[in-house]
Amino acid sequence: MAYFLGLDVSTTSSKALLIDQNGKVLGMESSAHTLSSPKPLWSEQDPAQWWQAVVQSIRNVILQTGISSSEIEAIGLTGQMHGLILLDAEGEVLRPAILWNDQRCQAQCDEIHQRVGKERFIQISGNVALTGFTAPKILWVAENEPGIYSRARHVLLPKDYIRYKLTGEFAMDKADGSGTVLFDLKARDWSKELLEALNIPREWMPPTYEGPEITGYVSESAAALTGLERGTPVVAGGGDQAAGAVGVGAVEPGIIGLTVGTSGVIFATTPAPLVEPQGRLHAFCHALPDRWHFMGVMLSAAGSLQWYRDTLAPGVSFDELLREAETVPAGSEGLLFLPYLSGERTPHPDPLARGAFIGLTLRHTRSHMTRAVLEGVAFGLKDSFNLIRDTGLDSVSQVRASGGGTKGALWRQVLADVLESELVSVNTAEGGAFGAALLAGVGRGAWPDVVTACHDTIQITGKTDPNPDTFEVYRHAYQIYRQLYPLLKSTFTQLI
Repeated sequence: MAYFLGLDVSTTSSKALLIDQNGKVLGMESSAHTLSSPKPLWSEQDPAQWWQAVVQSIRNVILQTGISSSEIEAIGLTGQMHGLILLDAEGEVLRPAILWNDQRCQAQCDEIHQRVGKERFIQISGNVALTGFTAPKILWVAENEPGIYSRARHVLLPKDYIRYKLTGEFAMDKADGSGTVLFDLKARDWSKELLEALNIPREWMPPTYEGPEITGYVSESAAALTGLERGTPVVAGGGDQAAGAVGVGAVEPGIIGLTVGTSGVIFATTPAPLVEPQGRLHAFCHALPDRWHFMGVMLSAAGSLQWYRDTLAPGVSFDELLREAETVPAGSEGLLFLPYLSGERTPHPDPLARGAFIGLTLRHTRSHMTRAVLEGVAFGLKDSFNLIRDTGLDSVSQVRASGGGTKGALWRQVLADVLESELVSVNTAEGGAFGAALLAGVGRGAWPDVVTACHDTIQITGKTDPNPDTFEVYRHAYQIYRQLYPLLKSTFTQLI
């Protein structure tokens, strides 16, 4: 029996997940990280914490499963996207990592569009420059910390720092690389034009690989720390969204991935490097060769329900709130919720966007407000769903739902009704780490390709059919919802 290890360096923890050659999960261990916000809008972490957490999780999962490390044939990596790690010539970290949810560099985003031209930038990278991406973070360091910038010699993303610690190699997968927005999307590699326009040395950027390709081997020092065998291959892997899509089988056109975690994501595989003309959808490389993807992101999905419960119903369980909301008809009797609690990404790339309840009356109760939150998040996801269809990808055969927000039957039903599409669940709960493990297996030949690996290991475990009786109610409410951001945008800018 062959075994494959998936490592996931998320914002909150580092996971190690072990599967066998049939895709069965044998064990999973997680070790927590801490987050630092030393100034308003800043979000940072110490990469040394990631490595310590990875080491602990690997040792724990080997101990938990009782599998000999010599039987682990390959390792796959995934993790939070877009974070900036700068290393010096000796490979030492120069400053804390600037994370995906850091908002400090709007001025640098504007500067990128000015230097390159916004339309040209979209055509090359597939995206507009947003504060979450890596490129503006590099410019921010150059302009605000010139001493650190002058010592920089290597740019890495979070999981690729773990790769460096495991193997001593500087490398990056193409999916995560495209998320830096320094890629030529069509060429699936670094853009000479963008690097030169932004004065970023090409030699700082690591070589890039397709997700299942081997990028290095576990070193003697890493083996001593982790308990892994020296020489174990480490494949490229993918950023958390691309690896998560592999983990639920969203690797073919027509199969849409829908994730309702703290943030919400609509993920659609594309057969070519398609670009939404205004850059309202993210367009990145996928974690498998010759595939790309569109991604729509809302910043507060299940995070909206978490905020609502913690702020307005502390001590009340989510189950109780959702049971109450089941008594309210579709449309919440005219109550709407804008889920822009953390600003927004798709389709409104606006860090100043704000959340709101619209339409409150004396007849509305807590039950109405709860259901309005569920519906508002569903409307926000429908924005991305519609943008993807407008690009020509109108053949949706299946929507595969994952994330904590999809565990409740009511929210699944609301999502199915608003999207007017069947939702299915699958047998893989840890999508990103599982996807990374599958990529490791493909890299070692356990499966001939990623699509086959997904077909062999991922099964449908449930489905939610949309209720046509709600379609007209939700279509009407959604049309009103779409009008609210444009009407309130100027107000939001005055509420700083």
